[in-house]
Amino acid sequence: MNTKKIEKIIAPRHAHFVGDGFRVHNFIPSAPGVTMERMSPFILLDYNAKFTFPPSEHLKGVGVHPHKGFETVTIAYKGKVAHHDSSGGGGVINEGDVQWMTAGSGILHKEYHEESFNKTGGEFQMVQLWINLPAVNKKSSPKYQAIAHADMTVVKLHDQAGVIELIAGEYKGNKGPASTFTPVNLMTLKLNTGRHADFSFPSSYNTALVVIEGNIKVNGQSVPTDNFVLFENNGEDFDVEATDNAIVLILSGAPIHEPIVAHGPFVMNTKTEIVEAFDEFNKGKFGYLED
Repeated sequence: MNTKKIEKIIAPRHAHFVGDGFRVHNFIPSAPGVTMERMSPFILLDYNAKFTFPPSEHLKGVGVHPHKGFETVTIAYKGKVAHHDSSGGGGVINEGDVQWMTAGSGILHKEYHEESFNKTGGEFQMVQLWINLPAVNKKSSPKYQAIAHADMTVVKLHDQAGVIELIAGEYKGNKGPASTFTPVNLMTLKLNTGRHADFSFPSSYNTALVVIEGNIKVNGQSVPTDNFVLFENNGEDFDVEATDNAIVLILSGAPIHEPIVAHGPFVMNTKTEIVEAFDEFNKGKFGYLED
């Protein structure tokens, strides 16, 4: 076993609101040493740790905003989110579902608490990832992959240790349903108390995990709930043990070795392309969407 060692364990920093519907802890890129370049192709990770929203008549969420040059991946662990975009797409991300949006050449988007959830309130727990696109794909047409929980590839672990719900990439020959532009492994591990699961990713891949529920040990080192684990880029294999029933998001991907120039909702390769993106947005080339 060529062990992939832990580089650092990061506790969640102070929470902030995105709009009025998402109370998040940012790990990528604001945690120390966890820059976009270090974590490529993952350029943002906002974690909405479990939070109870009260009932509301006002629809909570994020108003109309643009994206260009990357993909957004929203994983719903608790609660429900609805969304709409300028291409006419939309839908509801139910508990357990994933929405994979390719912003590509540019799109307007809004996301908010699903109407019935908004009215009743309740526990809300989400992850949003931004995944960069290579330069050659940054002008691809916007699209969605709506991945229902029932459509995920579920791998049952030995001895009823738990399951792995594969979203993208591969685990021991099993493949997830999401299509990706570059090699990306994204999966949720649900592990029972005292049980283990082992993982192997290339040493060159940038690899991390987030403890969504419970407490775990990684290669024997304790990691509490809501913490982020960054692995070194050496070795391939690591082991996860649940010290109590645990849910863990695991991400690993091949870095895109290209310049990253990010400004707000646009992620491109040069400052000139950022200026062009704002110009296109201001001229209405991303379409139109009512707030």
